[in-house]
Amino acid sequence: MRPDDWHLTEDLDCFLARAEDFLHSRPVLHTLPLTVTETLRIRGLDAYGTEAPTFGWLEWAGEVRAAFFRTPPHRLHLTLLTLEEADTLAAHLAGLGRPLPGVSADHDTATAFAEAWQRHSGATPTLHARQRLYRLGTLTPPEPLPEGRARVASERDREQLMLWYREFAAAIGELASADADSWADTRIAYRRVTFWETPDGIPVSMAGVGPMVAGQIRVAPVYTPAHLRGRGYAGAATVEVSQAALATGAAHVLLFADLTNPTSNGLYQRLGYRPVTDFAVHDFEYPT
Repeated sequence: MRPDDWHLTEDLDCFLARAEDFLHSRPVLHTLPLTVTETLRIRGLDAYGTEAPTFGWLEWAGEVRAAFFRTPPHRLHLTLLTLEEADTLAAHLAGLGRPLPGVSADHDTATAFAEAWQRHSGATPTLHARQRLYRLGTLTPPEPLPEGRARVASERDREQLMLWYREFAAAIGELASADADSWADTRIAYRRVTFWETPDGIPVSMAGVGPMVAGQIRVAPVYTPAHLRGRGYAGAATVEVSQAALATGAAHVLLFADLTNPTSNGLYQRLGYRPVTDFAVHDFEYPT
């Protein structure tokens, strides 16, 4: 396999024309590229930042074998790669002189690419996060639910959504994927965030969902302010959006959880979510 078997483009339509069938062939494992490309298609190529996104695919004997995307300033995201494929991609990108801030992928792919990138670019990889992808089996609501009720966030909740979006991004140590105001506006417009609120109408937790693409919907983000945790609010909100996703006809309801957080992993499994595979996120540091 040669580095020139990899194809790069900044044209989303070109990328989807070649790689869309491949992405749809494994919608659960490809949830991130499916939802990111759908967001870019609907909201424009500046949905995640001002710099143009980059897309790519590996074509071998006329068949697409793998794909990747990057929405600067965020990390490169890869689908499943072999060791050889990871090495040829790292060599190809390094040869183009395109520095990368990091990589995210399934655990083995991310590890292989991080090691290959170090060889070809001289960057030092550091493990940033370990995540587990879950798929909903049989939804099992907690008993009893906390006092209160679920409510879809509306325009009057805009400031609350913006605040919690910033807090959520800070809590997981990630760059916000969009401006807080545009993120809130989009979620309100498409009714994609649900609050759990107390009996007197005070929001105490939120759970969001992405669009349905290729029969899958991913739950994200799930956030409860630190001083309100441990009371069942996140579980109640997650149940509500999970039920709503099933009601829309989703074949797969998915979510990611930080593997360093046993509380959230335990909660999701009690609600009926089952592990699919583990992902890893690496950051790259370059010699000065």
